[in-house]
Amino acid sequence: MYRSFTYPACIGGAPGLEGCTFFLIGHDVNQLIGIDFGTTNSVLARLGADGRISTTTYKFGAAELDVFRTILCFWSEQHGATRSLQHAAGPYAVAQYLDDPADNRLIMSMKTYLAQHSFSRTSIFGRMFSLEQLIALFLRGLLAGGDAHAAVTAGRPVKFAGETADDAFGEARLRGAFAQAGFGTIDVALEPEAAGYRFARTLTAPATVLVGDFGGGTSDFSVMRFTPDQHMRVLPLGYAGIGIAGDSFDYRIIDRLVSPLLGKGDKYHIMGADLPVPPEYFAGFARWHRLSLMRNPRTLRAIEEVAAASPDPTRLRTLISLIEDELGYQLYQSVSAVKAELSHADNAVLRFAHGDFAIEQPIARHEFESWIADDLRQIAATIDQALTTAGLRHEEIDRVFLTGGTSFVPAVRALFAARFGEHKISGGGEFVSVAEGLALIGRDRLAP
Repeated sequence: MYRSFTYPACIGGAPGLEGCTFFLIGHDVNQLIGIDFGTTNSVLARLGADGRISTTTYKFGAAELDVFRTILCFWSEQHGATRSLQHAAGPYAVAQYLDDPADNRLIMSMKTYLAQHSFSRTSIFGRMFSLEQLIALFLRGLLAGGDAHAAVTAGRPVKFAGETADDAFGEARLRGAFAQAGFGTIDVALEPEAAGYRFARTLTAPATVLVGDFGGGTSDFSVMRFTPDQHMRVLPLGYAGIGIAGDSFDYRIIDRLVSPLLGKGDKYHIMGADLPVPPEYFAGFARWHRLSLMRNPRTLRAIEEVAAASPDPTRLRTLISLIEDELGYQLYQSVSAVKAELSHADNAVLRFAHGDFAIEQPIARHEFESWIADDLRQIAATIDQALTTAGLRHEEIDRVFLTGGTSFVPAVRALFAARFGEHKISGGGEFVSVAEGLALIGRDRLAP
């Protein structure tokens, strides 16, 4: 396993890529890397000279992470008479943001804007950045100090995000971002092709495969024809995607178990009338960082005024405490942990504590499945849509390959078992299969 012990972020004085010092290895097109640049998480895999794949890990405190959060954090620092713009990427960006969210600018979900002509650049602390520059800065953080001159195979979705997405434009910008990051040899492959590529190499005959790729924010389903020969041939047949995945499931747990303890559904009394506590106070839980955006005097005053007019102000004042103390990320970590436990156990306990506020709430798997029932129906409809676009019936799918953390959820797996049969379902490398598949695709494309 390759390990990264330093983080060469662009620290100090640079409005874009200029003036940054990075530590890069020499040009070596024989070294192949696959980069899964994701909306929520990104992964880098290397293919060694011995043909073995290793996923880059990132030392963060006592942990070694093999996924890198797709986040940039910018802040401005005073140095004598001048101010300098600084940034961090991945888990280091999360840590910086949580340390002082009011004075930081967080950039997330960059991938979703790639195919949108309406987004070209943004101002960060008075400096203009193009989307390609932002992604290039992130890629240098993901690179963690080496390999910029290696041959890279980057993943792209079959269809980029957005109703007005221009797929050709999205790929061109993706290539441009990699070029600005310093990569000299760039190839692009479809993410679902990469997700199923390692699995497909076990095939001994042509097969029609449904690949389910579950991310943090989206779920993508692709029907592909894999033909194993000297070089694996892949033919995309159909595709469908939906903006429901792991983050949505986390939110259902919070909405059911946490928000009611913080005042959701309560009433407050004003001008002789009982009114519901504004539901927008709890919309911030849809994404952990949105709770931080509520940490401003106007919003906190408004919540306190409602709390003062409530028969039981304790719950809303606990919400204020969570916002002020920046506990959105820690809460989501607890929720994600209990969701993961429910993937292999019938019962789990959600535990979270802060000061006098504590949750120790048992959850049965059947309860969780009832909370995500509507999400499951929409996912099921999207699976069927992928087959419709491919012009195939369920029985014409030879194999199903599932990847991504949400594929572990038993109710999600049951959707595929009901349609295709449990015996057709395979998985593996749920968090790193796309990056590893991209490295293998790069090898095969460069092979004589």
